[in-house]
Amino acid sequence: MFFMPYQNILTAFDGSALSVKALEKAIKFAQDHAARLEVIHVCHIPVPVFGGPLYAAPFNEEKDYLLAAQAMIDEAKRLTSPLPEVNVILKQGEPALAILEYAEESGSDLIIMGSRGLSGLREFVLGSVSHHVVQHSKVPVLIVK
Repeated sequence: MFFMPYQNILTAFDGSALSVKALEKAIKFAQDHAARLEVIHVCHIPVPVFGGPLYAAPFNEEKDYLLAAQAMIDEAKRLTSPLPEVNVILKQGEPALAILEYAEESGSDLIIMGSRGLSGLREFVLGSVSHHVVQHSKVPVLIVK
C-alpha cells in the first residue's frame, strides 16, 4: 500500500495552550513532510438575541474583537517564523463552519487542532468546535491534547 504524505496542512489557532501545542505539532509535520502549512484564526463576534430583533455589537466592542484577532494573527506568525512560507488567514464567523469551509476551499488534506480552545463551555471529551470539525470534515483531523 502506497502512502501519500500530507501536503496541505491547515491548523486552527485561537491562542489557547492547546492550539499552541497543535500549531507546534503542525510545524513539525510541515517540516518533516515538506508540506504547505496554513494557519486559520476565526474571529467570532457574538450577536446576542434578546427575545426580539438581533442586537448588533456596539462598534467599540466589535473593534475590540478585531484587535484581539489581529493579535492572534501576529502570534501565529511569530510561532511559525521557523518555516519559510506560512499563510495565516483570518476569517469571521462560526469557528467550526469557517474551518471546514476554508479546508475545502484551500484543498487541505489534513486539519490539526487542539481538543479544546478558549471557549468557557466544555464538552465531556472534545470542545464543541473540535467535535464539530471531526464529525463533519472530509479530510483527516488530528486532535492534539
